[in-house]
Amino acid sequence: VQLQASGGGLVQAGGSLRLSCVASGRTFSLYAMAWFRQAPGKEREFVAGISWNGGTTNSVDSVKGRFTISRDNTMNTVYLQMNSLKPEDTAVYYCAARQSKSNYSPPVARVAWAYWGQGTLVTVSS
Repeated sequence: VQLQASGGGLVQAGGSLRLSCVASGRTFSLYAMAWFRQAPGKEREFVAGISWNGGTTNSVDSVKGRFTISRDNTMNTVYLQMNSLKPEDTAVYYCAARQSKSNYSPPVARVAWAYWGQGTLVTVSS
């Protein structure tokens, strides 16, 4: 499966952005999806994940209540709605996929995800 992320940009603290990731090449509903991010000089970290049918989501504590992951299987797209953005959210955001029909919470470990998009830069100014 090929992944194409978009929607990044420059936003002031407190603002919002919506990231999109379009998948192609295989049946989208076979895959759990996730967003990761990597800030300069830091490791890539899990942000949020969603099961194949959208029935289960999870997210890292630092974004709970501010970020929402969702998916539209008819559009082969996963979204990350980011509200109340903070300067510490500045990073390159990557979407990822793994083939799974499980309804358990998607794994947070980077190694569990087989497919990656190219990343989109989010910059939050203070």
